[in-house]
Amino acid sequence: MLSVRFWGTRGSIPVPGQDTIFFGGNTSCLEIRADDRLMIVDLGTGVKPLGDWLMDNDFKKRPIDTDIFLTHTHWDHIMGLPMFAPLFISTTKLRIRGPVSYEEDTLESIIGAQLSYRFWPVRQSDLSAHIEYGQLKETTLDLGGGVKVITKYLSHPILCLGYRFEYQGKSIVTAYDHEPFRNLFPSKPGDRNYDEDTAREGDAAAREENEKVINFFKNADVLVHDTQYTEAEYQAGKKGWGHSSYERAIENAEKAAVKHLVFFHHDPNRNDTALTQLEWDYRDQINRTYNTTGDNRLELTMAREGLTITA
Repeated sequence: MLSVRFWGTRGSIPVPGQDTIFFGGNTSCLEIRADDRLMIVDLGTGVKPLGDWLMDNDFKKRPIDTDIFLTHTHWDHIMGLPMFAPLFISTTKLRIRGPVSYEEDTLESIIGAQLSYRFWPVRQSDLSAHIEYGQLKETTLDLGGGVKVITKYLSHPILCLGYRFEYQGKSIVTAYDHEPFRNLFPSKPGDRNYDEDTAREGDAAAREENEKVINFFKNADVLVHDTQYTEAEYQAGKKGWGHSSYERAIENAEKAAVKHLVFFHHDPNRNDTALTQLEWDYRDQINRTYNTTGDNRLELTMAREGLTITA
């Protein structure tokens, strides 16, 4: 059985409080299970409650031994590591992998920087767990036991990877932080820097990369997609910030014949009431506009902490 459990669903910054209780206020952290095989995506603040849960449950059966996949190294995706309880157990084995934007900085130095006295009272050298670090690019990993992980570059201000977990014919895909690839060259003939050939090549390159993303999603049982904005918000001044809209996520899922789309990386300014209303609105949109008969209907869910979805 392949499943995903959500421990942190927010983007940018944690937002605890009475207005975020239902969907949660922790930043990105997913628990992926392939039967008894544990994998973790991102080390946002949601990894703190995940670590506590693992100590109360998995650790009673066996030492914690897991692969951790980082989408990228922005602060909201790594800031929970110092509070991950298994770090302080000598039998813990962690394999932390992810992309690195600046070759002079290793993944270990980026992650470990927050475990220094200037930021935190416990240094990386003080940890009891055995930790291995590895840099990832676009590749396919065979983790053994029938588990395969495929990586894909996404569109974000620094290098960012999407992950496709495959096990026993099922698949779970993550695609955040991500916005549509677009032509970055001047595309209007009136622009003084406009060049027709360059503009044409830019359009073709963006179109090709967006098609690659759709192929990466193809026939996924579960797609966890960035939806920090509505399309109106995105068009009104959020282009280039590295995040997608609900409308684009639905469009991508439909093109890729995804079975279950999960809205993720919630804007920190949206409270439970706003997220609930958006979930209802977009479900209604799907019912009215997209495949609405038989087994082809796209299932849609707003991610919330504690939710488990089986592929």
